[in-house]
Amino acid sequence: MNDMLKTPELLFESSWEVCNKVGGIYTVLSTKAHTLQQIFNDKVIFIGPDVWADTVAPDFQEEVALFADWKRHAEEVDHLRVKVGRWNVPGTPPVILVDFKPYFSERDAFFYAMWDNFRVDSIHAYGDYDESCIFAYAVGKVIESFYHFYKLENKRVAALFNEWMLGMGALYVRKHIPAIATLFTTHATSIGRSIAGNNKALYAYMDGYNGDQMAKELNMEAKHSVEKQTAHFVDCFTTVSDITARECKQLLDKEPDIVTPNGFEPNFVPEGEMYDRKREEARRTLINVAEKLLGCPIDPGALLVSTSGRYEYRNKGIDEFITAMNRVRTCGRLRREVVAFIMVPAWVRAPRADLKMMIEKDIEPTAPLQVPFITHWLHNMNEDKILNYIQSVGFTNTASEKLKIIYVPCYLDGQGGIFNKTYYDMLIGMDVTVYPSYYEPWGYTPLESVAFGIPTITTDLAGFGLWAKRTVSGDDINEGVVVINRTDFNYFEVAESIMNVVLALSQMDAAAIERIKRRCFDLARKAEWSKFINYYLEAFDKATRRAEERNR
Repeated sequence: MNDMLKTPELLFESSWEVCNKVGGIYTVLSTKAHTLQQIFNDKVIFIGPDVWADTVAPDFQEEVALFADWKRHAEEVDHLRVKVGRWNVPGTPPVILVDFKPYFSERDAFFYAMWDNFRVDSIHAYGDYDESCIFAYAVGKVIESFYHFYKLENKRVAALFNEWMLGMGALYVRKHIPAIATLFTTHATSIGRSIAGNNKALYAYMDGYNGDQMAKELNMEAKHSVEKQTAHFVDCFTTVSDITARECKQLLDKEPDIVTPNGFEPNFVPEGEMYDRKREEARRTLINVAEKLLGCPIDPGALLVSTSGRYEYRNKGIDEFITAMNRVRTCGRLRREVVAFIMVPAWVRAPRADLKMMIEKDIEPTAPLQVPFITHWLHNMNEDKILNYIQSVGFTNTASEKLKIIYVPCYLDGQGGIFNKTYYDMLIGMDVTVYPSYYEPWGYTPLESVAFGIPTITTDLAGFGLWAKRTVSGDDINEGVVVINRTDFNYFEVAESIMNVVLALSQMDAAAIERIKRRCFDLARKAEWSKFINYYLEAFDKATRRAEERNR
């Protein structure tokens, strides 16, 4: 750590995804926690939403003695409803979960104050806006209560807020406790994601877009407003990659003060014999499910390919993945069996009873099951884009096909009813992963892949892809990662490039694969939090110095 940097004596970090696994930011925070704990040693406090009512949050451990005097005061004097304990991830940092629902009654007054003080326009709000912003308000109240109770006026205190959902928390702290240094990280601009998700050419016309105008056009005014105003008013504004920094400058009219890329924590990855055992077990499970679903034997040495992430059909390149796999299937050059898995959560109705029974009773299949492309029934089978595209391009999943494709639409938390394994416990069984993203501010999935020794294919529209290209060439899968050039207009060329990499991998021997695995591990080591945390320390320094100057 650079001794010249001013670091906080106490750090708050808040997000909708603290102890609440709903997306990629959970991975950012839960893996970063260990390194922050090593630096701050219980002087970092995470704040998350108490969305669990009377049930226990799955990775929260209550600790009665922790901040017990403040908790009593918070409840009795400040009328806050909080749970205090530790986040059950490596580092086990202190965590406060706050019940924000009581504050809904103050919504109108709070939103007016946000307009009056910071020109945040909530008038066109809909969807998850109110819930997110009222949670952010409750976070501000928690920080205010804690700060005054422990008389921290003479301490260096910083508060980091993640994503637009927490923007009003940052602004509340800025207004009511100006001595606290505020930081705001956008992991993806709400308007940039919306432009991309609405099939508009984000990159080709980036310099012509006006964020406010696009927010009106795409009915995103409230989210865009809180995000933009927060970026302008905090002491330090950060984002996770150079590609998103360009987006912020154009669409939020604010260049980030520093880019803070997302790292990974190596203690999530098994080692030695445990790695080999988990990999074998994952492959056995994946192939067994495939055989039961497809009604035919699968070569134990089949090449297992996967893509995963949030259900953003175009942004995550799910359409591109299916197109590329179809090219592999029909190119006539494939000699090895391939099973491609699309592990993307959708609106699941239930695990398939027929498939579940065959797995549990280990019934030898004699014919494929009905709709042999999917492991769980969906609520909207007819409208599901993934399933429709798989069927429309002509996949059959018959025994004679060299490449089969399987859609796994459940959230991989170990409770899905078919695989009953977590995402990492399935990832470790893959031979290659493909993330042909169109819109990907960072891209945790390819980083997780190389961290687990699995080579990956991504694009230069992903923050991780750009970072990887500064570290290796990005042109050769032997380095562990291929970074494909993707533009607004080269969809089919990207599919062709993916096909060629998959075909090349399918022909490699065990020794070559082992060398690639080692290179994956080497590359992942360069992206560990122990290296990337320095960007955050610089951000804390910038915020602290600005807050001190502002409060003179």
